[in-house]
Amino acid sequence: MSKNKLARFAENETFSNLFQCTNFDARGTGFPLQGKWGAEYFHNENPIILELGCGKGEYTVGLAQRFPDKNFIGIDRKGARLWRGCKNAIEQQLPNVAFLRIPIDDIFYYFGENEVSEIWITFPDPQPTKERKRLMSPNFVAKYEKFLKPDAVMNLKTDSRLLYDYIRKVIPQQQWKLLEDIEDVYSLTEPSILTEIQTFYEKHWLEGGSLISYVKWKLA
Repeated sequence: MSKNKLARFAENETFSNLFQCTNFDARGTGFPLQGKWGAEYFHNENPIILELGCGKGEYTVGLAQRFPDKNFIGIDRKGARLWRGCKNAIEQQLPNVAFLRIPIDDIFYYFGENEVSEIWITFPDPQPTKERKRLMSPNFVAKYEKFLKPDAVMNLKTDSRLLYDYIRKVIPQQQWKLLEDIEDVYSLTEPSILTEIQTFYEKHWLEGGSLISYVKWKLA
């Protein structure tokens, strides 16, 4: 392991906006903020929005900048990636940002019933041969429903045609409600958070000529 990565891991331990699974027994004694994020961390009743597989936190931080009346939590299992997002949020003095370093399989241990209003999934692994491991699959949505509000909204932004076609098929099958379907977000003529905020991976895909698609839906 590089010295740079070790230094980031050490600094992660000092960040007040980062919570790591290694520091809690969420499955046993529980996570102290479960069901209490608004009251005990953000100190408000604003909507809580998650970004799953947030990487370096570009979308988490970008959304928090644009919507100060909402709270954002970026989730990833890679500490070296989260370091960048945590540092950016602290340097920009964003009180409406937090990060979780956890496996998403365990996500329902960290949030309480009806605690989360919205989920963003940005450029996830398409899992070509494992539908159940796709972060927007019914398998994972069943985990999210343990803590989502009844009218919760989900957003997928992806360079994968496989995932774009997959979610458009699954939405009617699950009787979810399609809200937006944009095959090419960069064809939009008006300013949009879909083009104004770019992740590290998105910039890479764009340079390679990939089409970036977006789908938004409600679970009820």
